[in-house]
Amino acid sequence: MRRSLRTTRSHTHSTHRAAQAAAAAVIAGALALTACGGSDDKKTDDGKSGAATGDTAGGGSVGLPKLDGASLEVAAVWTGPEQANFKKVLAEFEKRTGAKVTFVPAQDPIINFLGSKIAGGAPPDVALLPQVGAIKQAVEKKWAKPVGAEAQAQLAKNYSQGWQDLGKVDGKQYAVYYKAANKSLVWYNTKVFENAGAKEPATWKDFLSTAQTVYDSGVTPVSVGGADGWTLTDWFENVYLSQAGPEKYDQLAQHKIKWTDPSVKDALTTLAQLWGDKNYIAGGPDGALQTEFPASVTQTFTGGDQPKAGMVFEGDFVGVNIAETKAKIGTDAKVFPFPAVGDKAPVVSGGDAAVVLKDSKAAQALVTFLASPDAATIQAELGGYLSPNKNVPNSAYPNAVQQSMAKALIAAGDDFRFDMSDQAPQSFGGTPGKGEWKDLQDFLKNPKDVAGTQAKLEADAAAAYKG
Repeated sequence: MRRSLRTTRSHTHSTHRAAQAAAAAVIAGALALTACGGSDDKKTDDGKSGAATGDTAGGGSVGLPKLDGASLEVAAVWTGPEQANFKKVLAEFEKRTGAKVTFVPAQDPIINFLGSKIAGGAPPDVALLPQVGAIKQAVEKKWAKPVGAEAQAQLAKNYSQGWQDLGKVDGKQYAVYYKAANKSLVWYNTKVFENAGAKEPATWKDFLSTAQTVYDSGVTPVSVGGADGWTLTDWFENVYLSQAGPEKYDQLAQHKIKWTDPSVKDALTTLAQLWGDKNYIAGGPDGALQTEFPASVTQTFTGGDQPKAGMVFEGDFVGVNIAETKAKIGTDAKVFPFPAVGDKAPVVSGGDAAVVLKDSKAAQALVTFLASPDAATIQAELGGYLSPNKNVPNSAYPNAVQQSMAKALIAAGDDFRFDMSDQAPQSFGGTPGKGEWKDLQDFLKNPKDVAGTQAKLEADAAAAYKG
């Protein structure tokens, strides 16, 4: 799930340290306020949210054509509640246009999945791609079609320049970013923290101290979904961005410096302080490598006073998985920003972008709808979702925690760092069992082998970027 930075304008990823700190401060401040509060639904007198989806049924903010008799297929890797929630967005599009939309479950890596569909003569009309590199590949293979004027108008009205540019290849708009992620968050079980007398840490040193406090209370501190290699790349990226700084981050993302660089050694050594202590990781390294991401979340918020872990790191989308437990976000489950390893706390973003593969009036209408606040507001209300669309009402998000994260994302404007592995060629940064995913899984299993891990990462990166 990754992409090549070479496809986007450099300024998009060339963030200033001050702005990075400001974005981190917004997150920290907002989340600190919500740490002692519960759900903060914004309701009107009729019990509906202030940004009710009912408004969109009457025409909404964007005009859509009548498409009676048209049919569309939309492919994405989303599963479970995330897929179910997106289908509700598609249902609204059907209601407003008369088109019939079918969701096609895709597998990672999605480019390979789409390649097989295209080879068989049955590509989906629209695909949601989770990597900038995948967008570039789709353009290079002449699969992707430029988005039309209507979608571009929605982008210009609703998105910062940085999010628009992420969907461009050689200056032409090929993608609409529908979903964003704040990937610099640590979620924790409040009962575990209360029982342990643990406090939310602000620095990496404090984080390790908090982990020890939780361990001393009889609960394993951290849950890691190591069976899914992408979670491990997110761990690395947050540590690296904070410790090495944004300039180095950009250089490594573009492979302008090698993975054998001392800055990578420093980040891996820092990670090993956590991953190398079997007491700190639920199930130890072997158990973590058998734990998929959804289970890494649910095992943190089930089990009463004795869950399998007290904390789990990942993005805002963790809320979808917490919703599958009895835990309530804002009371049973709270969140703090990823701790600062260096001078600044990291702010890493990710996202999924809609790309047209079969050009038609209906396909263009769908990406136009996805670029509008109408579509994003529907999914925002359902939880476990953030939109880069700045015109989605903050009140649409279902609780104070998500409202604060959405506010921070929009406040950051163009000043964010996009997920590094998502910027890399897919063979290195986005393929299960290969490249960075596999190398970091091996490192989780043997965190003492920093030099060997660097060598493997560099060999795999060099081959992928050369290709």
